[in-house]
Amino acid sequence: MTTPDTSRKTVLVIDDDPAVLGLMDEKLAESGYTALLAQSGCAALEVVARTVPDLIVVDALMPGMNGWEVCAALRHDMRLTSVPIIFMTGLTETEHVIRAFEAGAADYVTKPLRLEEVMARIGVRMEAAARIRSAHGALDHAGRFLFATSRAGAVLWATPQAGLILEELADTTGTAISLPGTLPAPGGVLLRQNMGEHEFVLMLVGATGPDELLLRITRQALFPEKILRDRLGLSAREAEVLLWISRGKTSRDIADILQVSPRTIDKHIEQIYNKTGLSTRAAAAATASRLLQAG
Repeated sequence: MTTPDTSRKTVLVIDDDPAVLGLMDEKLAESGYTALLAQSGCAALEVVARTVPDLIVVDALMPGMNGWEVCAALRHDMRLTSVPIIFMTGLTETEHVIRAFEAGAADYVTKPLRLEEVMARIGVRMEAAARIRSAHGALDHAGRFLFATSRAGAVLWATPQAGLILEELADTTGTAISLPGTLPAPGGVLLRQNMGEHEFVLMLVGATGPDELLLRITRQALFPEKILRDRLGLSAREAEVLLWISRGKTSRDIADILQVSPRTIDKHIEQIYNKTGLSTRAAAAATASRLLQAG
């Protein structure tokens, strides 16, 4: 039995012309890509519901959903915000090209297709998207869950973790973010919303373009001590002490906050180490922060 090569990049090609699909399928395979083929916009949406391709190529003029409508629908899926879309079009008028970019396309090629040029553009867009995903992943790793919206609130892109949080919120807020008419200063809070045992906080980082706002989203536990108690098997007081350790407090600081002696705090810390298998304050703080972030 042959094992699928998961390292091969996947390209979704959307075109109502079987001849174009056949040519692209052959050329993509020859170039080391896995091709997914869709003969209509509706079929393409069914494909992306099951899998997220690395890049999408879509024809502009198709019966049913045209390329602009397909592009707009794809851009409403937060899983696809970082997936580049290349338009194929025989329409070279400036207004049609601009319309493609406004719908969310990263690039375009003209028909009849010059396959070597198409492959070159796919390669360039793949590489750029990989760099962006790497940068977004690094931001997530650093705890900076960022995303961008238009001033109307449409999500333009999101780091992976920010995208997951936005999906949680989508059930109550919809796919667009409701922004106030007057924005706060950078660092100001745009939205606070409680869901289950968490509070979601949306903050404005700043404007990165005429119609692009950079936002940061955080998910904070409403009952952090309970999470630490349940996940690590700690007592209520031990969970409270660990919470303050995760916030950078010294034993003396925690003793003052809880109105007990530093020696009592040290005994609680010793019990935390015994129960968790951790041996340093730094490890304890990192573990607590990770658990609270994961919720």
